[in-house]
Amino acid sequence: MKLMYYYTSRHMFHDITFFSDDFPELDDHHHLGHVDAAFHMHSEDSPENHDQQFFFLDIKVFSYYKHKLEKDYPKDISEIFPGIPDHLDAAVECPKPDCTNDTIIFFKGDEIYHFDEFKSMPSCTGAFRYMDHYYCFHGHQFSRFDPVTGEVWGKYPKETRDYFMRCPYFGKCNNEHASHIEREQCSRVHLDAITSDDDGSVYAFRGEFSSRRTTGDKFHSDTIKCAFKELHSEVDAVFSYEGHLYMIKIVFVYKVGEPHTHLEGYPKLLKDVLGIEGPVDAAFACAEHHIAHVIKGINIVYDVDLKATPRVPVKEGTITHLRKVDTAICGPKGVTVISNYYYQYASPMIVMMAKMLPEQHRVSQELFGCDH
Repeated sequence: MKLMYYYTSRHMFHDITFFSDDFPELDDHHHLGHVDAAFHMHSEDSPENHDQQFFFLDIKVFSYYKHKLEKDYPKDISEIFPGIPDHLDAAVECPKPDCTNDTIIFFKGDEIYHFDEFKSMPSCTGAFRYMDHYYCFHGHQFSRFDPVTGEVWGKYPKETRDYFMRCPYFGKCNNEHASHIEREQCSRVHLDAITSDDDGSVYAFRGEFSSRRTTGDKFHSDTIKCAFKELHSEVDAVFSYEGHLYMIKIVFVYKVGEPHTHLEGYPKLLKDVLGIEGPVDAAFACAEHHIAHVIKGINIVYDVDLKATPRVPVKEGTITHLRKVDTAICGPKGVTVISNYYYQYASPMIVMMAKMLPEQHRVSQELFGCDH
């Protein structure tokens, strides 16, 4: 008989024997016959946190999803719930709108602790106010936060040594990148791939190097292995979709940020991700749409519905007015197709319908801001 209680008093769990069947790791790590506290997390707004079960034993917390202990657990309570004490008495979830934010309420003795379960602030080892902004420092990184809500906005954490001090030699990759900038910004060599993120920063890939031009027209360049450490080769194509970069040789997926975060489960074969056989020459997706336009062979365009399961490529047409497409990108002005020079089109359909070349533009000067 399995008893599945979610009360958080340690006495409700005392001597209950379902641990060995449903949560065997609790017995493996602890033999006192009780847990201190537990709660079941619900959050439709945050899928990564939804339907987790947390158990607290002395100084440790165990996190389960569908009765399976999550990777790297158990962990110290202070690591996952900073500011919350050990040896708890009880815990309960307080979702919106009962509480202002989704909150976990912890009890120990006469003390009650409130923890915002989805607050993105890390555990700070230092903090200060500068020019009306508030910053939290943790290791070599920092985050800017709202002092009232504690929420972090924008792409954080960021590297402290890039913003708050002069430290040009703090890492091998950053030590190398200054010498790449002018060459990559002004090179006439064809690009392997190009894409942009939701903030408008443009990413370009040429050989073993990757470059980025931000919305403030600042140009950065580094080796691919430094910017995307799991990716050890050149890429055939790259496209952006829902805040992620899809890097195609075999497929690596990164969440856009500083640094970019490699998604667990990747790399995968291109066939398994987009349903299409490689190699491909270019790929792009337009914001607020869920179609990946993939170009391969003799400028043949395939459309892949990224919301579909399974994903099936559909041949949409052929680009006949260009000899060879190097890469392409979709942005607010439409589709930019690069074939030595770059050409601007209003939509993917216009790219395939065009019979003559539109006005040509220099990639180095007009796209990357090279001054010569």
